[in-house]
Amino acid sequence: MSNRIVLRTGEALVAGGPPGTAAEPEVVIGELDGPVGTALATLVGDQVAGHTRVFALLNTDIMVRPVTLCVSKVTVKTTRYTNILMGTVQFAIANGVLDAVRAGIIPKEKANDLGIICSVWLAPSVIEDDNLDHKILFDLHRKGTTEAIRKAMTNEPSIDWLLENQDKIMHKYHQLGLDGKL
Repeated sequence: MSNRIVLRTGEALVAGGPPGTAAEPEVVIGELDGPVGTALATLVGDQVAGHTRVFALLNTDIMVRPVTLCVSKVTVKTTRYTNILMGTVQFAIANGVLDAVRAGIIPKEKANDLGIICSVWLAPSVIEDDNLDHKILFDLHRKGTTEAIRKAMTNEPSIDWLLENQDKIMHKYHQLGLDGKL
């Protein structure tokens, strides 16, 4: 059996804070000498206005391992949004990655061989919140990143669980549309 991690995917939704602070990361994880490494290098070299891709950093010159690229799901239009995304949230993602390594979710010995692409959701409403709680925002995005990585590395949810629960689950926004509240 191979110890290679070719390509794994995971997502998480972690809420519970004030409006706009929920984290909804989606991750792709794999070996740097495979499709994830190619995608990561391509994304770094093909920057798009409003969707700048940045490495997850602990500070301005301290990149985490596995190398993690943060990609915004929202078009960035303001300096304030950029500062929150590439400050608090970027820092939270970096810490979430290290938490996953520390917990053994990502094997420490693979830290230099893997790459992570983290698609980041940050509610646009944060720019209007003069009392934004950066501690809560940080904590939720850190936890969300670790949880998305855990789900990717454990292939959760399993196909058996999905098949068993398919008819029991209603997408939140579909239900809101059915209720006429969307």
